[in-house]
Amino acid sequence: MKKILLILLMALIWAHPVYARISVVTTLPWIGSLAEELGKDRVEVRTLVKPQQDPHQIEARPSMILAARNADLLIYNGLDLEAGYLPVLIESSRNPRIAPGKAGNLDCSQFVNVMEKLASADRSLGDVHPHGNPHYHLSVRNILAAAGGMTDRMIRLDPDHAAFYRSNLATFWARVQEGQKRWAFVKLNGMRFVAYHRFFEYLAAERGFEIVAYVEEKPGIPPSVGYISRLVESMKKSPPDAIITTSYQNARDVAALSNRTGIKSLVVPHDVGADPEGQDWVSLMDRIMDTLK
Repeated sequence: MKKILLILLMALIWAHPVYARISVVTTLPWIGSLAEELGKDRVEVRTLVKPQQDPHQIEARPSMILAARNADLLIYNGLDLEAGYLPVLIESSRNPRIAPGKAGNLDCSQFVNVMEKLASADRSLGDVHPHGNPHYHLSVRNILAAAGGMTDRMIRLDPDHAAFYRSNLATFWARVQEGQKRWAFVKLNGMRFVAYHRFFEYLAAERGFEIVAYVEEKPGIPPSVGYISRLVESMKKSPPDAIITTSYQNARDVAALSNRTGIKSLVVPHDVGADPEGQDWVSLMDRIMDTLK
């Protein structure tokens, strides 16, 4: 009799887990880090893209499809940054929980103020994003908005722990506010940079610096010899403070431009984990400010 009762008890435990976490799949490192910070031990997070990968060049893999198949919540950047693989993952996973329009599908771009929307676009303009520049995560305003949206969605999926998620959001807000006090000492207002790609526009808008030119002739297209020659001439006439790039972009072109102009180049951490000391969003911003100052 005792053996039968024990078997029944174990069956009830397996059928109704005492501690069921939300299975979260995120595309980019900053999204995964933020989901972990907001959900803590109530979530289990799998991030698909590694910090040193170019987020524009990701392809769907079987392991990604499997992760999506088991997800309760899929969180992504949006603005077509994941267009090369995310639709494949959603369709191939055959997971109705993460289908567009469902509670388990969360596009973070819906919460942010989007820059550089285009009325129309074609391939002659390069690898452009007609719905707007997708690199919005280096903006304090946008990251707080995205964090609020993530928190609301976690509460929707796990309403019994609403107070827990709201408390974690408040802690994150406090960390960002403390960070802003540190970042205020980094005087970037009025500085001028040449960037490799249109990656720093949101940061520039909030911090008051200017992107005066790009190493890419068009987004996603390597520069021609003639374009680089014109860029060198322009930089010699009106020298910027630095050339800024990220670790996944073409280091050879940046180094050559730096050598020809005498302008220093800076590799700016672009996402959580791209720098060993930038293991969450606030510490990423600390490293970015340390690099640019």
